[in-house]
Amino acid sequence: MLNIVLFGPPGAGKGTQAAKLVEKYGFHHLSTGEVIREEIRQGTPLGMSVKGYIDQGHLAPDNLVIDIIADYVARHKECKGNIFDGFPRTTLQAEAFDRIMEQHGTPVNLMLSLEVHDEELIRRILIRSKDSGRADDCDEAVIRNRIDVYKAQTAIVADYYKKQGKYHAVNGIGTVDEIFAALCSYIDPLL
Repeated sequence: MLNIVLFGPPGAGKGTQAAKLVEKYGFHHLSTGEVIREEIRQGTPLGMSVKGYIDQGHLAPDNLVIDIIADYVARHKECKGNIFDGFPRTTLQAEAFDRIMEQHGTPVNLMLSLEVHDEELIRRILIRSKDSGRADDCDEAVIRNRIDVYKAQTAIVADYYKKQGKYHAVNGIGTVDEIFAALCSYIDPLL
């Protein structure tokens, strides 16, 4: 089983690329952001407990996200591979993730990080807001805060995977197909 962390700031194209990777390789895709947003839409206790964080552009608490991932991994032990999109977002989550994966005998194989500059991210998210209906996609101040939170709390997770030799930066600017080909160039040798 191949386990890939698809990494990058909000608006980098992780969801778009994950869908293409699922189609090509038959992997499962877990977007923690989508799971949490669905919980919020359904008004579950989990959703309501994180709604305030999300609305302000902050990250959901580590323990909550780790529980979501642990449950997912336990239910998807017998698959071709997994794409983890939006997780881990902190070093604490990365360390817990390694322990979870160790318990199931299936390590993280690589982190693919989509690299995109801030102004392009903001442009993409504002365009996406027309279709997404997400409140956190409509306000440039909230978007900038999300990018700042990513830089302060999440970008450092790349160092965690660099130390393990699993990190690979991928240019997130270009056509969808060009970016996809770059991602595949790291995945294909592992299959």
